[in-house]
Amino acid sequence: MNSTHLVASIGWTLIHFLWQGALIGCAVALALFVLRKARAEHRYTVACTGLFLCLALPAAGLVLRLQDAGSSQPGAVFGAAAADPILAQGLFWDALMREHIIWIVACWAACALALALRMALGLAWIQRAAASQTGNAAWQARLDRLAAQCGVKRPVRLRLVAGLASPVTAGWWRPVVLVPASLVTGMPAHLLEALLAHEVAHIRRHDYLVNLAQNVVETLLFYHPAVWWMSGRIRAEREHIADDIAARQLGEPRRLALALSELDKLQFSTHHLAQAANGGNLMHRIKRLIRPDTQAPSWKAAVPVIGLAVFCTAVFANAQPARATAQEVDQEALVDFKSCPRPKYPEADLKARHQGTVDLGFLVGADGKIKENKVTKSSGHPGLDEAARSVLVTCSFKPALANGKPVQAWTKVSYVWQLH
Repeated sequence: MNSTHLVASIGWTLIHFLWQGALIGCAVALALFVLRKARAEHRYTVACTGLFLCLALPAAGLVLRLQDAGSSQPGAVFGAAAADPILAQGLFWDALMREHIIWIVACWAACALALALRMALGLAWIQRAAASQTGNAAWQARLDRLAAQCGVKRPVRLRLVAGLASPVTAGWWRPVVLVPASLVTGMPAHLLEALLAHEVAHIRRHDYLVNLAQNVVETLLFYHPAVWWMSGRIRAEREHIADDIAARQLGEPRRLALALSELDKLQFSTHHLAQAANGGNLMHRIKRLIRPDTQAPSWKAAVPVIGLAVFCTAVFANAQPARATAQEVDQEALVDFKSCPRPKYPEADLKARHQGTVDLGFLVGADGKIKENKVTKSSGHPGLDEAARSVLVTCSFKPALANGKPVQAWTKVSYVWQLH
């Protein structure tokens, strides 16, 4: 397998995820809409499962494409991608994707690298703050007590950070809670203790690891809106779960609601690489804590369902004609090679002495005109594939026959490139 096949495998995996991610997002949106009155833990599980599939499905597809690229047919990855009816609906899109596959991968890699660098800088900032900032003996004792009550056996460090406006939890093996120095003096002690209980709940659930995994998925699949939407739902439900745990531990949901209300008055920035008490919609969380049984479902919850359903319907509507043509025929469509010129050897492939056989698929209508075309098996050289396809698509065809009548059907044409 060479670099060309690697780039093509990555590129087609990214392209395929456009419709795969839409289907996953649609399924998750429907499930969340059905579970809108269920416990936050159930919605959290659904959203996490959807985000996991967003990573697992393209990863499996990439592995399969790389295996095909390493087989005896080095160009199989191109043919497999182009043969998909969803991606090969006509000459224009097929040729466009083939022509720009390198740029697609290059742009994706550049953006993913920038996001990865941002994530690394965030992690470095957290580590530096945990190592360089001072603690507070009195609040450390309160945090230790809250952790013990919540069942957290690992030591939890507390650090005071200037310039931070909301408590932030980081780390898994050696968790640390970063507390704004201004809150220690500017917020009543019993309210700050409620915020710390919320942070301890995150530590108990190992939310830092899940959040870190979310950032990895967001970095790799940043271009798909469904990924960001699912990740946002995960963060929102996670805050609800932590609120519920903290409220039960405190025995006073209103105290946590009041603490969040005080926090809402402050100006802050969100640190996505850590778990912060300001995550999610603060006002929604406050109302949920005060009146947990009177949350009316909003019509806005159906918006992602409708949008994703429309998108998926459009995708499959475009793919349906290609599938509908598969039928039993008495005689396959025949090509008249005398009606079109002989494909010319591309100069670059001629100099490189490339050879191989390309298999092409043509959807021939009942009138003998070509409706669609695609590469079903690559010669191993994209230049040879395109040279053969661009010429053979101009040939005349006799339509297939079923019960003696012309019908629309696919037919296979092979062209051998051979140097003498």
